Amino acid sequence: MDYNDVPMEECLRGGEGEMLLFALDRVHRQFAWKSGGLTQEQLGMRHPPSGVTVAGTMIHLAKVEEMWTASAAGRDPGPPTTGPGAWTAYDAEWTRAPEARPEELYDVWYGTIARCRQEWSELVRDGGLDELVQDEPEYRVSRRRRLVDILEENLLHTGQTSIIREAIDGLVGNDPP
Repeated sequence: MDYNDVPMEECLRGGEGEMLLFALDRVHRQFAWKSGGLTQEQLGMRHPPSGVTVAGTMIHLAKVEEMWTASAAGRDPGPPTTGPGAWTAYDAEWTRAPEARPEELYDVWYGTIARCRQEWSELVRDGGLDELVQDEPEYRVSRRRRLVDILEENLLHTGQTSIIREAIDGLVGNDPP
């Protein structure tokens, strides 16, 4: 798998929802490029004083995207936060991910973003971004807020991964070729 497996079409027309989904597709593609093609050792490299690894970031982003998409859809979270092989421990992404095989990491991340992207397409179309969802017992947010939160989290960690990737093998740039 590589960044070519992340679909992205330019958003020349459309509403706010379509533009936000385009932005999320673009950052997913950037992250796939920055995290792609690395060995298990490279995926698990720490760059002190930080304990952040590319492997951990892949699992962290998959968990966050699944949890916040589930929140927006009004459903319980699914994989990778539940089920066989779930990354359930609070810090599993930072402690367990560096030991995982690259294929497992890529399967989790690519599978999660594909499922969530499909669900967001339906949520934007069917209920719109203004629908409020109960995120926690006393915390309500709009779907728009959840989608922006997912985009923001991906942007933050893609920037971190870009710096880590440059330290690993010198890869630089904003977008894949």
